[in-house]
Amino acid sequence: MIDQPNYSRSQRSVVVSEPPSQQGAAEPHGAAGPGRMAWRPLLLLALLLVAVSGNTAPRFNITIAYVSENLPVGAWAFRLTAVDADGDQLFYGMSGQDAYYFSVNSMTGDVLLAASLDRETKAKLSVTITVTDQINTEVSGKLAVIVQDWNDNPPIFQNQPYIIDLPETWPIGSINYQVRATDADSGNAGRVQYEVVSVTPDNAKNHQLFYVLQNGTVGLNGSLSYNNQSTYYQLQIKATDNVGCLKDCVYLSSIAYLSVNVVDEPDLAPHFLNEPYVGSVPENCPLGTSVLTVSAIDRDKGVNYALNYSLLSASVPFAIDLATGTITVRSALDREQLPSEEVLLEVLAQEEKLDISGQVAQANTTVTVQVIDVNDNTPQFYDCELPACDFAASPQSSFGGSLEEHSSARVPVGGLRIVAHDPDKGSNGAFELRLQGPDAASFSVSPTRITGTGAVQVLVKDPSTVDYERVHVMTVEIVANDTGNPGNCCSIATVTIQLFDINDHSPEFGQNMYRLQVPENSPAGTVISIITATDPDSASFGRITYRLLPESILDIFAVNASSGAVLVRNGSLLDRETRSVYYVTLQAVDGGNMTGSTYLEITLQDVNDNAPVVSGSYNIFVNEEQNISVQIQAFDNDEPGTNNSRLRFQLEPGAFSANFTIDPATGVLSSLGVLDREAMEQALQGKVVVTVRVHDLGVPQLSSLVNVTIIVEDVNDNAPMFLNEPYTFSVREGLAGAFVGSVEAEDADQTEVHHRISFQLVSGSGSSSFLLRSIRLGPGRYQGNLSLDPDVALDYDRLSPAHFNLTVQAENTGTGDALNVVPTTVQVLVLDVNDEPPTLVLASLQDVSVAEDAQPGLLTTLQASDLDTNHSLHFQELGLACYKGAGAAGHVCQGWFYLEPNGSIFLNSSQIDYEVCDLATITLRVEDTWTEEGNRYSNNATLRILITDVNDNSPQFLRINDTFVVVPEVSPVDLPVAVVKATDADSGPRGAITFSISKVLFLQDNGPSHTLTSVFKVATTVEGDIYVGSIQVASNLDGSLKGRYQVTVEAKDSGTQSLNSSAVLDIFTVDQSYRVRLVFSTSVNEVQENSDKIKAALTVATRTTVYVAVIQSAADASQSRSSRAQEKSVMEAYFVFSNGTALGVNELSILVQSNQQALSELIQLGLTIIGPGTVVEPSRENELVGIIAGLVGGLVLLLLVMTLALLATSRSYRRKLKAVKALKVASTLTASVAQQGPAIPGTNKYNAEGANPVLNLMLDAPSDLGFDEDSSADAASLNSLDENTVENPVEGSPGPPELQLGRAEAPVQLGGCEEPLTAALQAHRTTLASEPARRPGDPTRATFTFSNPGLDTTDL
Repeated sequence: MIDQPNYSRSQRSVVVSEPPSQQGAAEPHGAAGPGRMAWRPLLLLALLLVAVSGNTAPRFNITIAYVSENLPVGAWAFRLTAVDADGDQLFYGMSGQDAYYFSVNSMTGDVLLAASLDRETKAKLSVTITVTDQINTEVSGKLAVIVQDWNDNPPIFQNQPYIIDLPETWPIGSINYQVRATDADSGNAGRVQYEVVSVTPDNAKNHQLFYVLQNGTVGLNGSLSYNNQSTYYQLQIKATDNVGCLKDCVYLSSIAYLSVNVVDEPDLAPHFLNEPYVGSVPENCPLGTSVLTVSAIDRDKGVNYALNYSLLSASVPFAIDLATGTITVRSALDREQLPSEEVLLEVLAQEEKLDISGQVAQANTTVTVQVIDVNDNTPQFYDCELPACDFAASPQSSFGGSLEEHSSARVPVGGLRIVAHDPDKGSNGAFELRLQGPDAASFSVSPTRITGTGAVQVLVKDPSTVDYERVHVMTVEIVANDTGNPGNCCSIATVTIQLFDINDHSPEFGQNMYRLQVPENSPAGTVISIITATDPDSASFGRITYRLLPESILDIFAVNASSGAVLVRNGSLLDRETRSVYYVTLQAVDGGNMTGSTYLEITLQDVNDNAPVVSGSYNIFVNEEQNISVQIQAFDNDEPGTNNSRLRFQLEPGAFSANFTIDPATGVLSSLGVLDREAMEQALQGKVVVTVRVHDLGVPQLSSLVNVTIIVEDVNDNAPMFLNEPYTFSVREGLAGAFVGSVEAEDADQTEVHHRISFQLVSGSGSSSFLLRSIRLGPGRYQGNLSLDPDVALDYDRLSPAHFNLTVQAENTGTGDALNVVPTTVQVLVLDVNDEPPTLVLASLQDVSVAEDAQPGLLTTLQASDLDTNHSLHFQELGLACYKGAGAAGHVCQGWFYLEPNGSIFLNSSQIDYEVCDLATITLRVEDTWTEEGNRYSNNATLRILITDVNDNSPQFLRINDTFVVVPEVSPVDLPVAVVKATDADSGPRGAITFSISKVLFLQDNGPSHTLTSVFKVATTVEGDIYVGSIQVASNLDGSLKGRYQVTVEAKDSGTQSLNSSAVLDIFTVDQSYRVRLVFSTSVNEVQENSDKIKAALTVATRTTVYVAVIQSAADASQSRSSRAQEKSVMEAYFVFSNGTALGVNELSILVQSNQQALSELIQLGLTIIGPGTVVEPSRENELVGIIAGLVGGLVLLLLVMTLALLATSRSYRRKLKAVKALKVASTLTASVAQQGPAIPGTNKYNAEGANPVLNLMLDAPSDLGFDEDSSADAASLNSLDENTVENPVEGSPGPPELQLGRAEAPVQLGGCEEPLTAALQAHRTTLASEPARRPGDPTRATFTFSNPGLDTTDL
């Protein structure tokens, strides 16, 4: 429910009472009077009244009140207050012409608003207020009620429409126009500010083009342009009120449009169209020929002055028309005589009138006229070179040149400067070239076709015919033929060509190849052979010189340049073994540098000049006790197969030559016996050198020596041998990496690889705890140092027995022969030390469980062990941690448990609580107090103590902040109407909650309460750790009850000994008195389809939840026939606030009308009327009577249906017959009196099946029964939405106000009759809207009626 005082304060209603000094400080018995001089008589009068009556009348202490005009109807406005010295119960009242705005609670003096206020209509109300104690005479007084302003009037623009014409040159920043809007509100609410919302055309530049000041002055913020910008702008200007408001502001606004027309001015120069201008005309055209027409326009589109055209140059052979701009030929044209074939004309266009600056507006353009060529010239030849040719000079007809004989094809004749030229242009200047004359077959002309101008060349065509020995001079003629000018086509030029002789024969040898021989090492100057060549040419071309090629061969051989003798130049370079054959080119060159050549093959003859050569070096490695055999490889570079290259081998005398032998022919070197490394001197290190001589059989005999080095490899044939055996050592336990002892061994082999010794421990018991490192003491002598592994500390207590028997091997590292591995035994004794830490027995660290209601006592005993024989163990607690769920619980479990030194764990408290801590962990260790070395503590361990839950917490309801409302009429079974939530701190099944309803008490408004059963039920669900109980409707609720349900909900957990708690919640009911009826002009299907939109609009307007009770046809609702003729469907609904209160029809009407947007949307959806809903208050007696009446009515209806079925057939036939008769009568009417369209008077205007003619009445065409197309009765019943107005309830009218939606004009009524047929039967005339309508039950109303079950209003 809404707290009325608080609600009133939220509406800013203020009640101003008299000051407390006047209320509480009044003199006794009302003695205060208008003046101090009258206090004594008044005091006597008061004493007299007290003596007579013994009671004083009350008096008001309020003279003025303030009420905001936006206070809703039904809200608390102010309170009438009065004081009574006797403390009697006071009763208040109010009267006067303005009293209808308020309703007064006579008991409390609270004044509620009964009618809407409007400060702009009436700013001050005057009422008479009364108060009485029902003992003394009633006291009255005047109360002034000041209506405080609320911003409820939007600004209104004055003097619309706004239109202005602006020249396009209007200066920036100047003032253009002023708009004005007024606001009927006062203060800040009546202050108006302006802004330009949008500008059409809509773009960013236009939006910044205009501005508006706060006084409504509109200014120009940028430049205008009639041509380049818009010629029209529409400014949307918004006026907003409530300027200066700082808190709880409501702003209203309105929109006006300012139209700005841009006026063009002559400020732009003319502009030529379709530039550039290019035209053409032939050079032989007649005078006056039109070339082209230029066109210009005035860019001032709104002015558009006429233009005049002229040429700026008078020396051109063209003229232009002043008005049209047409250019024509003024004088004869000769393209060849013009400076250029393109003539440029400067055309000027000027406006006839001056522009805005008083100047002549003009523009110019360039016109290009191309003079087209005509073929009227013959091509000519000129002696010049391009581009330096003067064609104005006389042409030439003879030319001379020179050429070497036998020049290649397409070689041009030298010394010719021929240029052919035709002054005509393009194809007219094209001509062909060809040759003629006695030698034309030997030459060709290039090019064969020229256009305009081109250089001409004479080229060799047949080189064989160009021969100096045959002819010395040749002649040709060049013909230039212009095929396009047959009358003057050709020109001829004669060309004389001088030929030059050339060297065209080469020297020739008699053979292509000559084979020659010469001994190697021949001396310089030795002649090998003389070879010559011949050349048929004479003079210098026939003189021959000789040379050898390539030039690199000249270091070895030479040739006599004149005789052709081939000589040895450097005999030292002739080495057959290096190169045995030379290939040389002998070239003969004549005086004209023409050459001929032949090939020489020079073979060198062998001489014994090379000693044998031994291949490679010989370093031979052999193991002792083995034989060797190696072949000495040698060769001789002299000629193979001769004694110069045949070789023999022999041993040279030496220290070891007696021990070896060599084959003289093959060179195989072999030992005479096995080699022994130990038999050799140690200083030699096994090295033996033997010298072998190799010689050939040539003359003179040549030889070479080679040393063969033989390395006798040592063999490991001596095993290592241990010294100072046996070996026994001792070491203390716990000394990781300690030195234990040393072993020694030696090897008799001489080389290091064979006498190197390494020591190794043989894998066995305890060998992994030791390391053995080898150290070299001297050649063949080594020591093995035995020590403990640095990562291993021996533990006497863990050893059994406490000593190690290790096997140490001494082996030669250069071989894997088992004979070279010698073992020995080393005994290591371990000395005991107390150094073992204690350990916890893991089996004793199992989790311990304890219930949260357990009593103090022993929980468990921990166990520990120590490998040392002597130890003293003590348990130590290192820390205690508390946990709840997955997180830490702080220190809540401190003091719950403690650990004894002997390992016993005790529960120390009876206050352990599973709900705050379900797991405790004790971190502990064991100390050995007798430890001598090493760690005296065991590893840390953790003992988990699990605390188990017991059911010791009852369910707890969460706070309910919501208000629950139920609308019985729209609350079906299983509908959720309320929610409760609860939690239980216990875990598992003990924390599972089940809800149930233990009691339902209905508290009636101003009435007794009573207990109900089976009204609600509850469904339990789980949301995480919260249990939710959904209160649902269990049976149909009684919609006539007014009050609230008080529901007691019980929550019970699932423990063995279950615990429970309960909560009481209120469910407010909305009874049928708040049911509102909404009438729509649309069909039921349309209303159902639009129900979501209708509910949304109503929710926006009322801020309530809309519950729709029913949507039905208007024919199904209880209403009059006239109403059904206008209305199609009805929606009945409830409007409920979240706090449980609901809107009545009065409040709903006000809220809907105050929200224009929602109202407009509802009207579009078909809403026509808002009225009270149908209230059904059933009772058992009514229900019983209804059942009996229903049975009786059913029997009567059955009889009636059977009777009507018999009458229906004949009546239907008679209706059709009368309709035809009526149609005949209508057809006899004249055009002046006949009604337009297919209307039949007295019917629904259509002559089809179902028409209802006037029965047995005369047809009076001029009388208006409301049936024709222009009938005012139809206009009143069409329920048109063309124009919709909202009629506020008439002041003082009885009953709830209704929202009427129809035509703006007053409805026309048919004499109080509800249907046109009734009006026709009574022959009533149409009642005008200005006449009072007779309501049903009016005694002045005609009592004649017509009832016929065969007629239906749907036929009308």
